[in-house]
Formats: sequence, C-alpha cells, structure tokens
Amino acid sequence: MNALKGSRSAKIFAGIALLSASALVVAGCSGTPSDNASEGGGDKPAADLTLKLGSLLPATGSLSFLGAPMEAGVQLAVQQINDADAGVTIDLTSADEGDLDNKAYETSITNLQNAGITAMVGAASSSVTKLILDGNAGAGILTVSPSNTSPDFSGINPLYFRTAPSDNLQGEVLGNEIAEDGHKSLGIIYQNDPYGTGLAEAIKATFEGTGGTVVAEASYNQGDGQFNAQVSEIAAANPDAVAVVSYDQFATIAPLLGNAGVDTGSLYLVDGNLKDWGTDVSVNLEGSKGTRAGAELPQDFLDQLNEVWTADGNDPIDAVTYSAEAYDAVILIALSALQAGSVEGADIAEQMGPVSGGSGDGEKCSTFADCAEIINGGGTVDYDGLSGEITFDDQNDPKGAAIGVYEFDAQNTTKRIK
Repeated sequence: MNALKGSRSAKIFAGIALLSASALVVAGCSGTPSDNASEGGGDKPAADLTLKLGSLLPATGSLSFLGAPMEAGVQLAVQQINDADAGVTIDLTSADEGDLDNKAYETSITNLQNAGITAMVGAASSSVTKLILDGNAGAGILTVSPSNTSPDFSGINPLYFRTAPSDNLQGEVLGNEIAEDGHKSLGIIYQNDPYGTGLAEAIKATFEGTGGTVVAEASYNQGDGQFNAQVSEIAAANPDAVAVVSYDQFATIAPLLGNAGVDTGSLYLVDGNLKDWGTDVSVNLEGSKGTRAGAELPQDFLDQLNEVWTADGNDPIDAVTYSAEAYDAVILIALSALQAGSVEGADIAEQMGPVSGGSGDGEKCSTFADCAEIINGGGTVDYDGLSGEITFDDQNDPKGAAIGVYEFDAQNTTKRIK
C-alpha cells in the first residue's frame, strides 16, 4: 500500500468541505426542536439541527497513509446522515492534521475553531490530540478520535471520547501472539511519545507475563531520520523476534534490521505501521505479523467508502485502517446531538454514553436512519457500529474491541489470520 501523496491529499483536506442535505435548514433552528414537531402521543419532537462538525486527520506527515480511509469514513457517514433527513444536518469542515514534524495541525485547529465547530473527529495521532485537546475543551468542542490508542487518554476529559481501544488491549494481543509463535526473547524499537511508550509497555508486560524476556529496548523521537544506533542495540542482544512500534519510519528501520542480521520474517508490527508495504520496504517480510483494531468489514461498506472518496477525483483507497472507527464516530456524534436536541459540545457529550448502549436498556440499531427513527419516536438506542459494539465505559473508552492479527506474505502484503 502506498502512502497518500502529499500534494494530492493536502488539496483534498485543506480549506472547508461542506456536505449538506438537499433540504434547507430553517434559519435560527440549529439548536432547538422544530416548532412544527408533534407534541402528542408521547413521541419525541422531531429536531431540526445543524451540526458544525470538523475533521482533523492526516493528509500529510508520518500517518498520511491513514488519512484517506478515515476521511472517507467521515464523509460517508456525513452523506448518509444528511440523506436520512431525520433531524440532523451536518456541515463538515475538513483540515490536515499533519504530524509533529510539519505541525500542520497548528494552523488547522485554529481554522476549525474559527469555523465554529462544536464537535470534531480526530486527531489521529495521540501526540497531536494531547496538544489540541485542552484548547478544544476550553472552546466547548467535543473531540472524538477514531485512532488514539494511548492509555493516557482514558478518562482524560469529559469532552473527549475515542472509538478505538486502548493500546493496553492491542499490546496484550500482540504480546501473546509473539509468545504463541514460540519466541522466548524479544527486542522492542519504539517511538518516544504517548503512543509508542504506552504500546511498548503493554507488549512487554504481556510477553514477560508469559515467561518471555525483553532483552533490549531502544527508542527514537518523531522526526528522527537515523535509526542505526537503535538497530545496533537491538541486534547486539540477538532476540528471537523484534517488535517495531512506529509509524512509517518502519520503511527505514526494517532494512537496517535485516542488514544487522535480524530475521525480517520475525518482526511484529502495530496499527501505526501495519500495511501492505510491497516494494516500499526493501526486505522480505514474509512470516512477520502485526495487529490493529477493527472488525472485518463488509464489502458493501468498502465499496461505499471508495464511491464517496473517488467522487471528487481521488484515487481509490487501498487501505481501510480506522475507516470504520471514523465512520462510527460521526454516527455517534449525530445520534447524540439528536438525542440531546442540541448541537452544543457538552450536550452531545452527555448523550454519547447512552446512545452507545451505556444505559443498558436501549434498542439495538446499526444505521443512523434506523437509530434516528427510534429516537424521534421517543425511544432509547444502543448503536452497534461497523467497528464493533463500541459501548463507552465510564472512562469514555469502548468497553471492548476486535483486534485483528495479520501476517505478511512473500509480496509484503498482509492477510488477516485471526
């Protein structure tokens, strides 16, 4: 899988992309139920809400290969919500997150806040979210990340949720997989940030809990371009396997490991670097494995993602990582706004737990239209999405999630095996 090309992606994400319903929204009714709504029969009055939603996702930088699937997930959800004409219309403003190196998020978050958003999908990177979250919360903006996995985010702020599970879960799955493959010693190269350190610690704790030994650990900082020292430290310990917790730096690290005598068929990757590398990595990865959150996705969803993404002339999406989590984030935000009868961030946040099934007595539904019909009829919903059941706990984390295990073939492409 090739990373997004910066020039094309920047054009797509930059500025404001408005997706609105064909029906006009009555001015002045963006935050209150319609005056024409029925008051009889115990039905909930139909809302007439306009929600200003932002997306802050990576068009450039070290996570750019994740940008297209997540943004496509956002756009598909917005399209379906607006087409449903069920009481919520979304105006979407999309902006480039970039990374800690190019710092695109600094300008983007200012533009999003100035656009008047009250809810946002993103950021993708845990490090970027840490930098923008306080400002969003101070402005009353609900922040929902489809891919923040650092354990540090559990319960961090009442205006913060995530549809991806904590790295404690991914680290447990990967650590056990390494042990089940018969490895007794492990080296870990990891990115020195909330994402990298949290996931590396979880992998280590689980692997050593099985009786294995982590014989070497080496970290690097985002923006580093040289990894010889880290690779030398790992290779000197002669581990059975090596876990690499990185973003696209893996393309440089893997060949260095091979040159140092490390078996590149015994590498273990994570969601930040797991993709079909093909010829972008100059060593054979056959037999190496990796993990990432997410259930297996139905083909019709993948077809719809590409349909909405290519409608503006974009190249087809060749990866789907966190697309479902981004899609579900938008659906949950819209359902919560409808349930609250408000587009204010704090009001939406209060309903995120209940509409995800946190109340325990909601009616199961799996599309925005079906869930909205229940809410508009006065009922309580329990939304189960494409990424899983999602149900938020008291820390605003999903209570559980599917974690897929993938294996590389001789073409350096992946297949889900568990």
